[in-house]
Amino acid sequence: MTGGMEMRELGRTGLAVSRLGMGMAALGRPGYMVLGHAEDMADGTAVDAMRARAHAVLDAAWALGIRYVDAARSYGRAEAFVASWLSARGIAPGEMVIGSKWGYAYTAGWRVDAEVHEVKEHTPEQLARQSAESLALLGSHLRLYQIHSATLDTGVLENADVLAGLARLKRDGLRIGLSLTGARQADTLRRAMVVRVDGEGLFDAVQATWNVLEPSAGPALREARAAGMGVIVKEALANGRLTSRNTTAAHVDDLAVLRAEAERLDTTIDALALAAALAQPWADVVLSGAATVAHLRSNAAALEVKLDGEACDRLGTLAWNPDAYWDERSRLPWT
Repeated sequence: MTGGMEMRELGRTGLAVSRLGMGMAALGRPGYMVLGHAEDMADGTAVDAMRARAHAVLDAAWALGIRYVDAARSYGRAEAFVASWLSARGIAPGEMVIGSKWGYAYTAGWRVDAEVHEVKEHTPEQLARQSAESLALLGSHLRLYQIHSATLDTGVLENADVLAGLARLKRDGLRIGLSLTGARQADTLRRAMVVRVDGEGLFDAVQATWNVLEPSAGPALREARAAGMGVIVKEALANGRLTSRNTTAAHVDDLAVLRAEAERLDTTIDALALAAALAQPWADVVLSGAATVAHLRSNAAALEVKLDGEACDRLGTLAWNPDAYWDERSRLPWT
């Protein structure tokens, strides 16, 4: 236990992580595709203001016992904000496990209204460039390095030069993972599980979307955990769709179920949705994507939620068709 929070090993990586982790996607750049993000940024999006906000949320995360932070090269200045926080607080390498990702470049120029916020490129050149950038900022604090949003379509899992580059990073001491996206997350993961370089399995961990609206990757994640991979859950709140900020007609019935169960269990919608992810036996870490201290503390209440059979049964009725879920996600605005 750290700060009152349960710790566990991330698969067989040897990395000790907290059950709840801190995702930096909404904290490192002024625009993000999550409901209510503009409201969270209302007190300013200048770099200094965003750095101060990120540090405040990271302070709260540390106090809560969170010991895993997830960043990416495409999250604006997220890695730099994490690095400056680690330095300012005197946190030694290993005291907070830091994971980051390569494969997308941030292109928004610190604008919320940019036409394109990030560009995907899964090439060996991008890996070499971005891994050097990540290591320059985070140094020995960086413990897990992941392909950002790997899919079968990009061919990244068959690119021998990329795989060789990742294997070199692994020999240098990094654990190697991949994050997933889209309706075929399970197919991509199962392909990654059999990737070998010089006869050795390459991937140590996987980060995937799982929530009560989109649980389709669950069986594959269970297989991965049984095979020794660490499992990190992202988007457990479905980019804000599983919070009280969601007022769209398409989710009226979903939210009615969530509200009823949250009231019965004396908790909040967001805590209930996160508790559902934490309850999955294969999940090592579930990320909070909170952009404010208040929201992080509300998310952390999930650790105290005791799901019963009735709640599990009712939440189990909320799953969408994966294609419909990802289509809706693709249309969420950046704010």
